[in-house]
Amino acid sequence: MCHIPVFCWITATVLENVLENVLEIREGGELPKTLTEMYIHFLVVQAKLKKVKYDGGAETDPHWSPESRKMVESLGKLAFEQLQKRNLIFYETDLRECGIDVREASVYSGVFTQIFREESSLYKDQVFCFIHLSVQEFLAALHVHQTFINSGVNLLEEQLTTHRSSTGFYQTAVDKTLQSPNGHLDLFLRFLLGLSVETNQNLLRGLMTSNQRSSQKTIRYIKEKISEDLSAERSINLFHCLNELNDRSLVEEVQQSLRSGCLSRDKVSPAQWSALVFILLSSGDLEVFDLKKFSASEEALRRLLPVVQASKKVLLSGCNLSEDICPVLSSVLSSQSSSLTELDLSNNDLQDSGLEKLCPGLENPHCKLEFLSQLRSGQLRNCSESEFLMRNDPEVRWSALGLHLDSQR
Repeated sequence: MCHIPVFCWITATVLENVLENVLEIREGGELPKTLTEMYIHFLVVQAKLKKVKYDGGAETDPHWSPESRKMVESLGKLAFEQLQKRNLIFYETDLRECGIDVREASVYSGVFTQIFREESSLYKDQVFCFIHLSVQEFLAALHVHQTFINSGVNLLEEQLTTHRSSTGFYQTAVDKTLQSPNGHLDLFLRFLLGLSVETNQNLLRGLMTSNQRSSQKTIRYIKEKISEDLSAERSINLFHCLNELNDRSLVEEVQQSLRSGCLSRDKVSPAQWSALVFILLSSGDLEVFDLKKFSASEEALRRLLPVVQASKKVLLSGCNLSEDICPVLSSVLSSQSSSLTELDLSNNDLQDSGLEKLCPGLENPHCKLEFLSQLRSGQLRNCSESEFLMRNDPEVRWSALGLHLDSQR
């Protein structure tokens, strides 16, 4: 998210406010450590700005007046209803249905202008949107959480029910997010679980009803889901959710195994593989990935494919790979999001048939590979009908890149 300009602006706004408040830091205040904390601080900053700058209030006045609470409640309802419909742009009728005055939304200073804004339209209709989808997801989560705490109604269920336990409420949210075909509720879930944490509820005192309950059952449920061998993307999001709940036990367990060297010797569970992917992707150091440091096997490579895709140089030499892995690597090379520029496949029994399966990825326009080590030129010539090594065709990515073969240098 640090690549998103709006998020950088939100972060800067929050850090400026927190660091200026020296007294708060001396009394034990800390910088935000989770995404939910960051967005809570941002919302509080905007409420304070409106109170002091536009309403003529004092710094010591409560942030939340009845009017500002109503405004956030209305925005939260709008955010959730439109998130369910997967809408990013809203119209006048959408605002009215959520109790938002259109004229007020157009000119309101403070929270509206920093969170919600009016956009131009080709058809001269008034259209509105949140400044970023993440802000919409945060306010939607706040609305769903508060509705459950205040009334016991779980808005995430198709048939609304009341008086269910908080454990069931959060488990429903996890299940619904995992069932989403494109992960559109991933960030919403992180915010929703983050709002269940006592310290975050204290930050929103005056706006949010406190509901201090143990999160251990929810943490155990998330870990059970991670152990079900989910896709890498879903597992990574669940690790972010555990982080929002201040639980890093599974990550710390794998980190300890890495330090002791046990990971390459012991049988690794699906949850531990997922934790390892999360750790490696979070490290930011993805220049070189050497599979032998973890486990020289096809299973390990399949488990760590998100890391392979994010790395620039991947060393797979002597990792007992067979031709079965070649279609998987071809898919990685074809991915538009792949960063892979150098690949070492030497000392593996891939066979000519395996290399044939690798070549569609090498020819793909999205392939960024510049160096492929120690493959025999005869094998490469056999792996594509176009014989892209032999002809000067500008439409063939391979030739345009001038890919180097280690054995031919």
